[in-house]
Amino acid sequence: MAGLTVPSWDPVAARLIGTVLLEAIVLYVGYAGLERLVGPAILNALVGGDGVGSE
Repeated sequence: MAGLTVPSWDPVAARLIGTVLLEAIVLYVGYAGLERLVGPAILNALVGGDGVGSE
């Protein structure tokens, strides 16, 4: 019965996967917050406006 066995998890590998996922979540949230705080100022400095359009 090939394919019906449940592989055993290595605790070190599981911890590494969890750490990488947690780091990805933290970076995603951190960069989103940073973009909200600093993004408008950078956009204003680069384009010289609110960046919405040419109105």
